[in-house]
Amino acid sequence: MSRALPKLSPALLALILCAACQQKPVDIAPPRASDPVPAPQEKSLIAVPVDADASALRAAIEQAVPRILWTINRREPRCVAPQKVKIFGGELKVTPPIGCTIVGTVTRGPVSLRGEGREIVADLPIHASISARDVGGVLKGETATGSAMVQARITIDLARDWTPKGTVRLHYDWTAPPGIDFLGQRIRFTDEADAKLRPVVARLERDLPRELSRMNLRGEAEKYWRQAFATLELNRQNPPVWMRISPQKIFYNGYTMRGRSLRLDLGMEAITETFVGDAPAAPRPTALPPLNRAPVRNRLSFHLPVTADYRQLQPVIQRALSKRAARPFDLPGIGPVSARFSNVTCYGATGGRVAVGVDVTARLADSTEDIHGRIWLAARPVNAVNSPRVGFVDPVITGDTDGVSGDMLLAIGRSPGFSSLIASALGQNFAKDIVELKRKIARAIAERREGAFVIHAQADRFDIGQIHAYGQGLHLPVRATGQAQISYRPSGGAAKPTAPSG
Repeated sequence: MSRALPKLSPALLALILCAACQQKPVDIAPPRASDPVPAPQEKSLIAVPVDADASALRAAIEQAVPRILWTINRREPRCVAPQKVKIFGGELKVTPPIGCTIVGTVTRGPVSLRGEGREIVADLPIHASISARDVGGVLKGETATGSAMVQARITIDLARDWTPKGTVRLHYDWTAPPGIDFLGQRIRFTDEADAKLRPVVARLERDLPRELSRMNLRGEAEKYWRQAFATLELNRQNPPVWMRISPQKIFYNGYTMRGRSLRLDLGMEAITETFVGDAPAAPRPTALPPLNRAPVRNRLSFHLPVTADYRQLQPVIQRALSKRAARPFDLPGIGPVSARFSNVTCYGATGGRVAVGVDVTARLADSTEDIHGRIWLAARPVNAVNSPRVGFVDPVITGDTDGVSGDMLLAIGRSPGFSSLIASALGQNFAKDIVELKRKIARAIAERREGAFVIHAQADRFDIGQIHAYGQGLHLPVRATGQAQISYRPSGGAAKPTAPSG
């Protein structure tokens, strides 16, 4: 026959259940976070010097300016002045003024181009050959020559739809003004130059846009635009770092003549995104947008994501704690306590905190018994502006121990040196990572080939942001600014340079 259990009072039952709870290990690990490290975006202005062959421009001028600029065929009533003699103190005309026919041709030589600031100068050598004929039977023919260098100063502009237009103004100086000397009189023939060259200017300005369109400036810019959509490998491993460039706008800021090339000063406004881990999807090129007019301030901005995998931080923390274990902890109310640390775990906890779990074996100075348990530190990492030095604020210490002496282990975790020791170890790690990553990225972006185009970049300033603990890693953002440009450089099949390894 079964024996009935005695009826327990509610208070006694609660004490028994509470004691049972204390016998079980309690999961006091802080809850894990799952948020990823964000892919930061920056707006960058990238210089794009587009070189176009100026031979089409020279051909346009050659076609617009005729070889024979003008001809001269006119009757001059006073080619030779009247001759006078003095008789009885007065002057007496002996011969009347002698007229003649002036004939001649003004021609130009080959056109050459050069640049002077924002002006394209087309040098047109001009030669004049002029003759005087039928000079009253006195002269059968007299020929004179002269030369000049006429400068067609051309200014080009581009509309928002990339339609080119040009304005032209002429400047010329006769190096040897053509004329004929007759009995001490110099007859000059330069007065017709302005009138004769004026229609040449009008024709050149009319035909220049059509000829400039043959330079295919829009087509050249489209090639650069498509090639600027790129993903650059900044660091191969530990950790892999990528920068994705996605142009948004294009700007025009004039041009310069360089040798036989016309260099357009273009710039692109691009979104630069930085990724850690696997390579991001390649950016998809968009259509070439309308041309904007603005000064091209060459500025590259991107982030160096110094993101530490928590697993990589565990040995860093373990080494720091092992070094600290060489001397005892002096705990208020308890005295000196020696401690050994093992089995370090580190991860991102909710609320932007770092969770560090560690097994502790502790012993009082006058005891032979070890106390075992596991304590957890959950704290929010902070750093000063532009500093990789890490500190912890709002620390929360929890623990799971093997007996009533667990308070001693919690006291170790709450001692001032414990959390600051871990923070110092992380700060030293980040400072080293930043220096190393700067070096790697400077080498990676110095010159990067993408097909026939080369992206040149240089980071000259680094600003350290605020550290944050994400589920994916402990992240210290570093913003880099510098300069970048894209240029056309056919390689002839040269191999694509590799990015630096981690």
